[in-house]
Amino acid sequence: MWQTGLDSPIEVLNNMELTVRKSDLLKELQLFQGIIERKNTIPILANVLIDATEDGTVGLTATDLEVGFKSQCDATVKKKGSLTLPAKKLYEIIRALPETDVKLALNAKGSVKISADQFNSRLQTLPVEDFPSVPSSGSSTRVTLPREEMRLMVANTIFAITGEDTRYFLNGALFVLKADEMNLIATDGHRLALATTKRTGDEKEEIKAILPKKLLTELSKLLSDGEDEIQYECGENHLFFYVDKREICSRLIEGQFPAYEKVIPTGNNKSIEFDRDRLTSAIKRVALLSNERSRAVKFQLSENAVTVTSNSPEVGEADETIDVDYKGEALEICFNSQYILEFLAVVDTDSVALQLKDEMSQAVMQPVGAKNDYTYVIMPMRV
Repeated sequence: MWQTGLDSPIEVLNNMELTVRKSDLLKELQLFQGIIERKNTIPILANVLIDATEDGTVGLTATDLEVGFKSQCDATVKKKGSLTLPAKKLYEIIRALPETDVKLALNAKGSVKISADQFNSRLQTLPVEDFPSVPSSGSSTRVTLPREEMRLMVANTIFAITGEDTRYFLNGALFVLKADEMNLIATDGHRLALATTKRTGDEKEEIKAILPKKLLTELSKLLSDGEDEIQYECGENHLFFYVDKREICSRLIEGQFPAYEKVIPTGNNKSIEFDRDRLTSAIKRVALLSNERSRAVKFQLSENAVTVTSNSPEVGEADETIDVDYKGEALEICFNSQYILEFLAVVDTDSVALQLKDEMSQAVMQPVGAKNDYTYVIMPMRV
């Protein structure tokens, strides 16, 4: 657990006052909504810490004791100081205001006046001293990473992370940083997603860390807008990402991530290419009549055709045939339709390849002609 109480005292002035542009503050507050826990037993965790300095900068901080987030925006600071406000309610108020300047002022009674044009409101604050300390970066070296490539790697793997496994190391994705490439791997025991990007660095040893799912969810939001490179730092107990003027950190997940290299099959000798949109549409239609619990669909391979079928005794059955270029032996293999659709949803190529060995072995799906390496391993179902 992170400690309650700030590492260094922040001067709290009973008459803090600042003015900020609505659009500037709203943009930052929106990024905090995923960090704040809606249901918690510690009231201060629902608040955002606002720290106004004389240099015209307003710092914003939030944490759920696992993930911490820091941001800032420009403001006119009349009187410096710090305070905390309910993050969700503050965001709703700012969002509802017209595009204008917003004034925040702390009064001696411990409430904060928020005003804009003809609008006035007051929000209750909680003591700054109760706000948990958010870890700061240590002496570890920061590594520069390509922004867009990192965004794609997160998008291509995050959906394969389980969120409820008692094996905590499966509740995140393994990030492996090498001098010539970086890898992000996620698995829930039924499928595995591996995204690889080439890079040029000077790291002499591999840097490995399991990145929590919540961290990756919030990081993907930060990476969606902008072009500048980002920085990464892995300390002894925490890891940090620096995106523009924002910083997100998390506790490291302890545990030994599965040996993912052993899961990727090398002997799949049957390969079929599909038009991605055609395959997606067929699976969506056929899956409507699959068992709601298993979501199973069967692939029946024959010469130059793959028939996707489903069967639910309580509902009915469906099938759809897709023309393909296939000359191999006939084969039937069953998959969870949702697992395939999640892969197809993040792939941006026109075609995808399905590689098989038999009806019992792991199958591999990959985008055809993708810029970066992306491998998706999926276990067949027994029905």
